[in-house]
Amino acid sequence: MTEKAVVIYSGGMDSFTILNKAKQEGYELYALTFDYGQKHKKEIEYASRVCAELGIDHRIIDITAINQLLQSSSLTSEKDIPEGHYADDNMKSTMVPNRNMILLSLAIGYAVDIGASKVFYGAHSGDHAIYPDCRPEFVEAMNAVSQIANYEPIEIVTPYLKGDKISILADGLAMGLDYGKSWTCYNGREKACGKCGSCDERLEAFRLNNAKDPLAYETDV
Repeated sequence: MTEKAVVIYSGGMDSFTILNKAKQEGYELYALTFDYGQKHKKEIEYASRVCAELGIDHRIIDITAINQLLQSSSLTSEKDIPEGHYADDNMKSTMVPNRNMILLSLAIGYAVDIGASKVFYGAHSGDHAIYPDCRPEFVEAMNAVSQIANYEPIEIVTPYLKGDKISILADGLAMGLDYGKSWTCYNGREKACGKCGSCDERLEAFRLNNAKDPLAYETDV
């Protein structure tokens, strides 16, 4: 019997890589995309298209009610989204309080419900500086909890926890993935802005892999 796994799939390049990696490894995948009140739905649209194309069971979960509790983040409020690199202090405003613990808890519950043994998500070392819920100690603690929170132990899998965006992209390019099917920009306009932290990190990864990003950008990149 094929092993079932849940993937927290935002539609961004990290989770896009993980989704495809897990599929190629032979898992029967169940993708979860969460609408938690982020400023745009562009990533969700990309996630839907990819899952339909790959024939992956996909659920978009509306948890927008929690948005009223998470107004300190620039991703879920009227605050301006900062520009620059993730190493900059101003990028801390993109931290959504407790986001990954919330999403992982829901994904673990879903995994138990459908008889899956694993939950995949895209934490990586490039996020460690400003996102505590992407750091190894958080993943280890959540993994320990997920072993005892239900009758069925669930493993949280983070294939790129010790890697960065550059190595994630290198892995995906080696798999032949088309990153034009992923959306990373914090702004949900027709083209990616090329200026926000997410675009900056994505473009850096393409440069350092000597590859061209297939997405269209508002700026000359």
